[in-house]
This record gives sequence, C-alpha cells and structure tokens, in this order.
Amino acid sequence: MAAPKGHKPPGGSRKGSPNRITKALKEMILGALDDAGGQQYLVTQARDNPAAFLTLLGKVLPTTLAGDKENPLQTVSRIELVPVEPRPRA
Repeated sequence: MAAPKGHKPPGGSRKGSPNRITKALKEMILGALDDAGGQQYLVTQARDNPAAFLTLLGKVLPTTLAGDKENPLQTVSRIELVPVEPRPRA
C-alpha cells in the first residue's frame, strides 16, 4: 500500500548519514588519480584536455562563498585559461 499523500514511506537511510556507495566511489576515484600520477596527471589534463579539466574544476569549487563585512568578496566576472609552454616530458 502506498504512503498517504504528503508522507514519505518508511525506509532508506537516516537523515544525515553518509551514502556508502558515494563514499566508496570517491575512494576509488581518488585511488585511480593517485595511481595515474596525482597532481602532475591533473596538470597534464589541464593542458591536453582543458574543457574536461574546467568541467572538473567547476564541480569541485564551492558553490557558495561567504565574506565578512570588512572584506567583502569581489565578483569574478571572467576566468581565462592561458596557454603555457609545455614542459618537456621525461
């Protein structure tokens, strides 16, 4: 029988409890990043695949920013990716 309108059915995880699948997936992704070369791998991706790298950057940057009254945050109006000379590969 369905739950009455306006009421959630019982079940699921408790409010505020971490999602185990998300935690396990995050650990696997971070492990793969470490195996691929960590920060240097990300630098390579920023150069070789800037669109994908900037998409990743957009997902990990905080979505809300806070400032204080004495030092308000400045509005970012433009972010520009500037090409740099590639380093010789070892």
